[in-house]
Amino acid sequence: MTKNLSNLPKILVTAGSIITACYAATVSAHGGGATLDPAGNKAAFTALARVTCFDDGNGPAAHIVAKIRDNSAPIPGMFVSLQLLKGSKAISVTDTTPGDAQFSEQVSLQGGSGVYFMMVDKTIAGARDFEVEWHCMTANQVHTGTDIVVDQFE
Repeated sequence: MTKNLSNLPKILVTAGSIITACYAATVSAHGGGATLDPAGNKAAFTALARVTCFDDGNGPAAHIVAKIRDNSAPIPGMFVSLQLLKGSKAISVTDTTPGDAQFSEQVSLQGGSGVYFMMVDKTIAGARDFEVEWHCMTANQVHTGTDIVVDQFE
């Protein structure tokens, strides 16, 4: 039985491209979203997560960067904000134009490797669909190890 191997190089290149694309997505894309206060009745609804920054072979973490996007239609006085906290350092950013499909400005917190707290909240009662993007970075702006655990969503 003779097998036709003329397509083997194309198959290998395609498979390699798919594997490379999937690997790149898992190591560098850190983001997620949800709906704050799905019932729409808690002004104090807060999401809390711990992001651990570590050396995954790309170098030790120097800082974390993050940004937030409010995907809901604008409501006067309602905004979503993101806070980062590590030790005695903190920073905050708010998406001031809800529903425009643009992320807030990116903020950076210099805290080295270890656990950062990331919180998302809103200003008044009502459901808000949001997305957050975060990355642990080395001093040379290279993406490094990033893990997350959600502790609270209420």
